[in-house]
Amino acid sequence: MKAGFWVAPEGAEDTMTILPIGVEEERKPISLLATGEGAALAQACPRVRKMLPNIVAALENQRANAQGQLFDLTEFSDDEKRLISGAIGEGEVGGLAATPDGVVAQIQEAVMAGLWRVRFTDADGKLFADYLEVSSIPEIARRAALANCRPLKIGTPPDGAMNVMPLLQEISARSEAWKEGDPTHTITFSLLPMNPVDMDFLQASLGPGSVKLVSKGYGACRVHSTGVKHVWSVQYFNASDEVVLDTLEIGAPPSAACAADEDFEDSAHRLREIEEAYFS
Repeated sequence: MKAGFWVAPEGAEDTMTILPIGVEEERKPISLLATGEGAALAQACPRVRKMLPNIVAALENQRANAQGQLFDLTEFSDDEKRLISGAIGEGEVGGLAATPDGVVAQIQEAVMAGLWRVRFTDADGKLFADYLEVSSIPEIARRAALANCRPLKIGTPPDGAMNVMPLLQEISARSEAWKEGDPTHTITFSLLPMNPVDMDFLQASLGPGSVKLVSKGYGACRVHSTGVKHVWSVQYFNASDEVVLDTLEIGAPPSAACAADEDFEDSAHRLREIEEAYFS
């Protein structure tokens, strides 16, 4: 069994598998724009040229606690989407969010923090929406986390449980009391005397959530919603995929997966440079 609060299904090591959705896009670095092909695409795609300055403006005006802004790519051609992908690149945060009706959103942050590509498939796996979103975290992640949650029901502790019951009472009280704007409450398991029976019962009581995000860097940070509202599992891994910090956060979507105010200004500057160099 994998160490930490989150246990991979059937012993799998990966948190999730992100599959390509809809248009088959060859993943290319931003340097695509410096090639002859990229220059030709930039000239042949006026909708992309028109959209980029608007995205820059949205990034300049965005704040972490404000409503996000959307830029619809659903009706864009394959070439237009390839050009967009080349312009924004892929950043460190990506994942999936699912809703009760079978809709799945594939989420990928751009190289510019706070700019996200979000693609939706229906229950049959058909792509039906594709857009860019300027926000701290895509709205679908917030909505899906709440749509699939339930009140915490605390059952009878199993034999061998040591400290899980007071912890569950604390989680229940804080999750019910939390409201937008309140500070996040963090529970760090390394600071608690929890045995394996406690951890198993805690995980079973909270249940799985519908949002799974990974922030890659030195090692990784894995952010999962649980089945209880406002309760998130946040795990930090080192380069050897060992858990170095295992926590629950009760509150807003964890900051490890969110863009901050200062990120938007920096991202606007970076995207403006790309737009002026290759699209003006």
